[in-house]
This record gives sequence, C-alpha cells and structure tokens, in this order.
Amino acid sequence: MSRLPIPQLSFADLQLQSQGVHLDPALQRVADFLEEHTTLIELVRKDLERGLKKPNAGRHGITPAQTLRSLVLMRVKNWDYRDLRERINDGFTLRAFTLFDSHSVPLHDAFNRAFNRITPATLTAVNQLVVQAAVKLELEDGKQLRVDTTVVETNIHYPTDATLLWDTVRTVTRLVWDLHEKLPRGVKAFTDRTRSARRRMQAIQRMTARQREQQQTPKYRAVYRPARHAARRRPPLRCHCRGAVGPGFLSC
Repeated sequence: MSRLPIPQLSFADLQLQSQGVHLDPALQRVADFLEEHTTLIELVRKDLERGLKKPNAGRHGITPAQTLRSLVLMRVKNWDYRDLRERINDGFTLRAFTLFDSHSVPLHDAFNRAFNRITPATLTAVNQLVVQAAVKLELEDGKQLRVDTTVVETNIHYPTDATLLWDTVRTVTRLVWDLHEKLPRGVKAFTDRTRSARRRMQAIQRMTARQREQQQTPKYRAVYRPARHAARRRPPLRCHCRGAVGPGFLSC
C-alpha cells in the first residue's frame, strides 16, 4: 500500500483555501504542534509500513500525517470511528485539519485499521512530547498524568451464576492478599478458598442435563459458601475515635 507523505493539492483545494476559512484555535495549535514535530510523522509512517512486503506498491492509503491528525481529532472530540468519518466528510475545516481537503475520506473501518497499526512505542513518543510541551508552558509539572484509552475486544467466559461466583472468590481473595502485603500486621482470620470454589464451579459446568435436575441446587449452594466466606471475611477497618467498626466500613 502506497503511503504518500503529503497528498497533492487540487485546484478545488486551492479555491477553498482562498475563501479564508480558518481552523478552530484549539485545532490550529494542535496542527502547529504536529508541524513542529515531524519526527512523529516518520514514526507513524514506519508503523503503517510495518509488515508490508511492497509498501510503495498498490493503492494509495491513508497517509501518516492524515492518520496521526485523525487519531488526535478522534481523541480530542471523543468520537467513535463512525462519527470521526462523518464529521471529517461533512466539514471543510476538519478536512483541512486532517489534510484530506477535497480528497475522498475513507470509511470508518479504514481508520480503525490504520490506528491499530500504530505501535505503543509511537504513542509513548507522542505522549512524551505532549508532556514536555505542557511542562515548558507551565501547564503541568509532569509528575502525574492521567490518560484515557480505547476499549478493545477480548474473549470472556459466558457469565453463568457459577462462573460469576467463582470470579467473586478469585477477585476478593486477590485483593485481600494484596492488602495483606501492604498492612504492617497483615490480614488475619482469612482462608483462601479459591481451589474449592474452582472445583465446585467446574463440577457444575460438567454436569449433564439430567444431573442438573437433581444436583444443581446443592452444587450451587456448595459454590456459594466460599463466595459468601470471601465476601464477609474482610478485615475490619479502624478509626482513631471509635476503634473497630463493621467489616469494610470506616466511621468517624
């Protein structure tokens, strides 16, 4: 897939630019920032060409500059892929910002494929430059930074009652042991019942339809007991004025 560094302007683009339409001030500052850091475009270009046997052959795809600017626009505006494509396609200022101008805007799945090819190292480089610019402008001190991320598809188990109870035991037990390592005196009077809960959960999953008619209720009660134990046997929190209070609660 060919990756042109900068799309060629047409006569229609020159005519639209002569109308004197300006970008939003926030987008203009973003565009100026990206133009000053051309190394980011080169990083994105390498990501887009990664794994391609003949990157200079085939149809013209989304350019590195278009990919990076579209990704930034999607994050700034908090749009999904369909909104991103529709807004760019309908607005001249967004076309100018993303460098599509009068060229056709790809479909939403093309943006998805292009964004997925950007490596974490490239995104880290972008974040580092943004933080450095914020520190230079005294907008941030660079010590703490909260970032957002996209939701990705992953495989999960079917949420049956048995597996949800097993998740409860597993998660609560992990949190308690993490708390045990952080507290000076640890956590006392807590029993790890993950193995027994897992065995009972697996026994329920292996039951046949005929076995479920007679054994489902007692099996569920058996897997419920470790879950109830894990949820109730939390260490009491203490305050300075009233001493120990109910498990999981702190009152002053």
